[in-house]
Amino acid sequence: MERRTEITLLGDSILKGIQVDPKTRGYQVRNDIGIPELEAEFDLHVRNDAHFGATCVKGAKLLDRLLASGRPCQAVVMDFGGNDCDFRWRDIAADPAGAHLPAVPLPEFRERYRGMVRRLREAGIRPILMNLPPLLSQWFFDWWCRDLDQAAVRAWLGDVSNIYAHQERYSRAVESLAREERVPLVDVRGAFLAHGHLETLLCEDGTHPNSAGQALIGQAFRKFAEAQESLPETA
Repeated sequence: MERRTEITLLGDSILKGIQVDPKTRGYQVRNDIGIPELEAEFDLHVRNDAHFGATCVKGAKLLDRLLASGRPCQAVVMDFGGNDCDFRWRDIAADPAGAHLPAVPLPEFRERYRGMVRRLREAGIRPILMNLPPLLSQWFFDWWCRDLDQAAVRAWLGDVSNIYAHQERYSRAVESLAREERVPLVDVRGAFLAHGHLETLLCEDGTHPNSAGQALIGQAFRKFAEAQESLPETA
């Protein structure tokens, strides 16, 4: 009898399943991606080691822990970029004329993520990347800057739509990395854009998928899995 394929998820709150509770407006874990159904359908065992707020810097530490554990693992699905691209909005509001960098600047993000991909390959584990779900700029701005000097943030930011454009650069960097390193990509962003109604897929903060959005992520993973003839034990 063949053993199930062991999959580990490394990433941030998207794969963790974090949502905004519409009653308390606080964050909660409510993962409606449908991982148990995917496990049963494709004979997988999935370990979810995604963490709220994780960047690729945290991801490298999670990868260290995974490799040191010696746990059976044939593939690792990685979802990073959403927190890497974020800014310290409170600092920006306090000093809109200053120079402000994202949590992990894009060139550093690319190379750190590339290093993770290569480390997995060296360990005989297949890396699989996931691009970023799109966000809603105005909702994002209204949520994260609600208690800040919004005029000051706008002075630094310019048009609010620049929030979307900046996050998109990181998603495209993930896609480029997948092509350059010849690793498979789960096109979650494409699924959201094809749906066309982001306001029905995202929580009030404009960035975390709600239950409908999480279900769409599950569909993207199902489509990806169906396209794979097999998942080899080594990359």
